[in-house]
Amino acid sequence: MRKMKDSGIPWIGEIPKDWEVGRIAQLYSERKEKVSDIDYPPLSVTMKGIVPQLSTAAKTDAHDDRKLVRKGDFTINSRSDRRGSCGISQYDGSVSLINTILAPRGEMNPVYYDWLFHSTMFSDEFYKWGHGIVDDLWTTNWQDMKRISIPVPSVQEQKRIADHLDTECARIDAVMEQTRASIEEYKKLKQSIITEAVTKGIHPNRPMKDSGIDWIGTIPKEWKVRPLKNIISLIESGVSVNAAQHAANEAEIGVLKTSCVSKFVFIPSENKAVDADELARVSCPVKANTLIVSRMNTPDLVGACGYVEKDYVNLFLPDRLWQVHFSDGISVKYIWYYMNNRQIRSYYGSLAVGTSSSMQNISQDQFYNTLALMPDREEQNEIVCYLDRYIGEIDSAIRHKENLCSEMEAYKKSLIFEYVTGKKEV
Repeated sequence: MRKMKDSGIPWIGEIPKDWEVGRIAQLYSERKEKVSDIDYPPLSVTMKGIVPQLSTAAKTDAHDDRKLVRKGDFTINSRSDRRGSCGISQYDGSVSLINTILAPRGEMNPVYYDWLFHSTMFSDEFYKWGHGIVDDLWTTNWQDMKRISIPVPSVQEQKRIADHLDTECARIDAVMEQTRASIEEYKKLKQSIITEAVTKGIHPNRPMKDSGIDWIGTIPKEWKVRPLKNIISLIESGVSVNAAQHAANEAEIGVLKTSCVSKFVFIPSENKAVDADELARVSCPVKANTLIVSRMNTPDLVGACGYVEKDYVNLFLPDRLWQVHFSDGISVKYIWYYMNNRQIRSYYGSLAVGTSSSMQNISQDQFYNTLALMPDREEQNEIVCYLDRYIGEIDSAIRHKENLCSEMEAYKKSLIFEYVTGKKEV
């Protein structure tokens, strides 16, 4: 076992006895030449490194207000809300002024330091050296960054560590990519099972008829096609409430956030705390056996709805959500499964309008006139039981794989830190 010593730097901890501790300024110099993105292609600094400018990146007409990046430079975003956005550039190009450009100096292995700078512990240390008024405007500039202490192993060991992490992390990434692909396949299977059950039923070889709805096609002969307004008894909505503080739990008095309906799942803990004066203006507590529908949301989530299983006497509706009550004889959970359908979501997306591309809305009339397929109550219950069982199994498999991805990501972060600080030996 190699001999270790205290580095004297809290975020680094122990390092091998033959390693040194230096400062970033000993290994890098700042490149601060301003250029135009007309002469030097614009680049984006991301969690996955330096890439040609993303289509989603904010763009301005100030073409000359950019920083030069040369191939081989290390570039890091100085803002805390972009934590972990950094990497070695494979391109000559330009980046926004918020980034710090570091040119390697002297003999060193840049890939080793790329791994070091991507470690969670370095990101935390980098943040600690910053300045700002609030967290999302917190920046760490070069004058502070250059003073951060870092481990300095021999150049030969830097290379061994960099090569080892390249191999090991590529293997972990490949497993995570396969796992995430499997999660997407499970999600597609889930959608397929739901769609088949709520449009064709769960009993095979039965007489069918044309539904009159292009994207559905044929349906069981006994089923009816009815607009939601024929089976809805009441739609409630709340009022606009301004409150920044989040309630800690469902026992606190609060107003639901729009995000309480996400991917067609109702999440009651996502809410905002309100004071008594504001509460007096809110008249719609969340009630059992209803649907909470997002009438205003991002385009992909307009019309998303969640099924409420119990009363939440301390949670109330904002104006962006509807609480929908249904007539007697209707299985609300069946309707929830029916609405949890890719085609329905696409339908609402096509109807949605708004002044902002990131926030769209549907009207109550549009919701009322949505066509629903209605078997009798007995078959509604059968379909719900069938889907509860199979979708529950799929959701359990998805959660398992998501947990596996989280564990592998945590393992990868731990592995990186232990190797770049010498606690593990290649």
